[in-house]
Amino acid sequence: MREVARLAGVSVSTVSAAINGTAIVSPRRAQKVREAMDVLDYHPDQVARSLKVGRTEVVGVVMPDITNAFYPEVIRGIEDAAGQAGYSVILCNSNEDPAREQRHLSTLFSRRVDGVLIACSDASTAYDSLIRKRFPIVFFDRLPADTNRGAVCTDNLDAARSATEHLLQLGHRNIAMITGNLLHSTHRDRLEGFRKAMQERHVAILNEYLRGGDLQTRSGYEASLELLRLPRPPTAIIASNNKMMLGLMRAIGELSLACPAQVSVIGFDDYAWTEYFTPRLTVVKQKTYDIGCRAMSMLLTQIGSEGGSDQGEVVQLKAELLIRESTAAPAAKRARVRR
Repeated sequence: MREVARLAGVSVSTVSAAINGTAIVSPRRAQKVREAMDVLDYHPDQVARSLKVGRTEVVGVVMPDITNAFYPEVIRGIEDAAGQAGYSVILCNSNEDPAREQRHLSTLFSRRVDGVLIACSDASTAYDSLIRKRFPIVFFDRLPADTNRGAVCTDNLDAARSATEHLLQLGHRNIAMITGNLLHSTHRDRLEGFRKAMQERHVAILNEYLRGGDLQTRSGYEASLELLRLPRPPTAIIASNNKMMLGLMRAIGELSLACPAQVSVIGFDDYAWTEYFTPRLTVVKQKTYDIGCRAMSMLLTQIGSEGGSDQGEVVQLKAELLIRESTAAPAAKRARVRR
């Protein structure tokens, strides 16, 4: 800083004020400081600066599966909102492992990030210690059970209900669902939305039509084969996430079934590849980018307040059902209409 001050022809205190914004510096002097910093390739010590101002202007994000196409778009929303506020983001992947999630949270806290955004892994309570310390934390996508903390997610119950109602309106009654891990709020709510839609139409839910998956393509494929090989297979299947949807489409192809003539399909999340399938896929589109933006905004509010993680707003964003070519009336109903 002394070298910067000497080259800029100002005092060290002026350099400090220009960098940290701790006092008013004239535009002319601030410009001289910036030019001197560029010439000397000087970068402020962010660790020392954080100790002085009490903030690092860095937040951590812990996600459960970086290979799931849902999360990169959420992260883009987080990073855009963080960048506008002058914050940087550290990304951590828990790989659905509570122990790894705990290590990530401990590391982020020890590195003095200003707050954390987290989508919880399976049955995790790693965040409890941060909440007890009144550390700013916001949940996104997946919410802990009975949470009263800040959180942003899709209204998954309404989303699954809308998808199921669409199939019911087409005339389907033998509807199956491949659920994700029911320890996650996301998939519990989607199953509940499916149940509600079926119950409201007084349509029986057969246990054999409910299959669980681990959110990976393989489990979606295996669950789909089991469903489609039943003596009375379903005429429509809802997959509770995008990876299991891929597994479902693979199973349909291997069994040489026609979609939607023999089985209608609805998945979650809308990406470029959903329109390049044959047929083009009917999906529930989540507001992934908005989830990231809203979660980051909520975290910044916590960071700027004295209340820390006691902020209790839970925001649920409405999803949109995009009806394309993978859903149609069941074959039996089409035959009756033709007659």
